[in-house]
Amino acid sequence: MVRRRLTKEETELWHLVAEQTKRMHPGKSVPLPMPKPTPKKAISPRFEPFIVGSTVPNRPLSHDLKPSLVDHLLSAPLQMDRKAFGRMKRGKLRPEARLDLHGMTMNRAHPSLVQFILSAQASGKRLVLVITGKGKPADQPGPIPVPHGVLKNQVPHWLSIPPCAQAVLQISPAHISHGGGGALYVYLRRGRG
Repeated sequence: MVRRRLTKEETELWHLVAEQTKRMHPGKSVPLPMPKPTPKKAISPRFEPFIVGSTVPNRPLSHDLKPSLVDHLLSAPLQMDRKAFGRMKRGKLRPEARLDLHGMTMNRAHPSLVQFILSAQASGKRLVLVITGKGKPADQPGPIPVPHGVLKNQVPHWLSIPPCAQAVLQISPAHISHGGGGALYVYLRRGRG
């Protein structure tokens, strides 16, 4: 059994009690074990020292709480065949149809997308390409961040709600050869029939 050393408070209490008691053997003193000093670690500053008059280096701060569209699509659970998904991500699968939504308003793009997805599934197509464009940066400065590209961010939502949700199996960002960040692969379920 290893004996522990007394703490500083315990030692002070012992001396206080020892001074108030009468010793049985006054000539004999008993050495009291002193607490072992704890080593102090040198703490290095977490921040570089700031000198008055110097400038702070510009570091981009990420205040974006919502993950990017690509991160969101890639983190979605895999619903299709893993091998086919890998070929699709590498641009080896060729889309059977494509829809270009460039320049459309949201009011025109949504019905066009719904009609395209449902007719593609009805005709037996499995992989289609939806071109949304990368979008323009928003000109609205303000405290609330506005996503870059309205259709680029809205199309995945439209594909995940009825009536398109029953037809869509997987959504993924397109390979650079098929449009890259401005296009989406939509892998469709097999039609019932």
